[in-house]
Amino acid sequence: MTTAYWAMLAAILLPYLFTFFAKFRGDFGPKQNHNPREFLQTLQGSRQRANWAQQNSFEITPAFLAAVLVAHTIGQIAQPTLDQLAVAFVISRLVYGLCYIADLAILRSLVWFVGVAIIVALFVMSAG
Repeated sequence: MTTAYWAMLAAILLPYLFTFFAKFRGDFGPKQNHNPREFLQTLQGSRQRANWAQQNSFEITPAFLAAVLVAHTIGQIAQPTLDQLAVAFVISRLVYGLCYIADLAILRSLVWFVGVAIIVALFVMSAG
């Protein structure tokens, strides 16, 4: 398996890191697991922002997965470049989540743009 494929798995799992922060931070278990969506809506501060980072991560991940699959299928991008872009995307999403939790809004938006630019680059570079 290529590094880009492993990055796909990392991108799929990354939102759960933010979920963990939102639900378990400072606790030994979830505050409310019978109605988790309702519970998550009651959070405030960094825990609320972690939930929002989780939601955004779930929203953008399908586009990244599609971009990597298209790039692999078409084969126009050299494998090392594809791997580097995929890893850069995962790193950008981790930094994005950390910025969201820390309430660094401007930096978060810039990092979000980097992630989207990587997805666009994968498609455009694949077009040849």
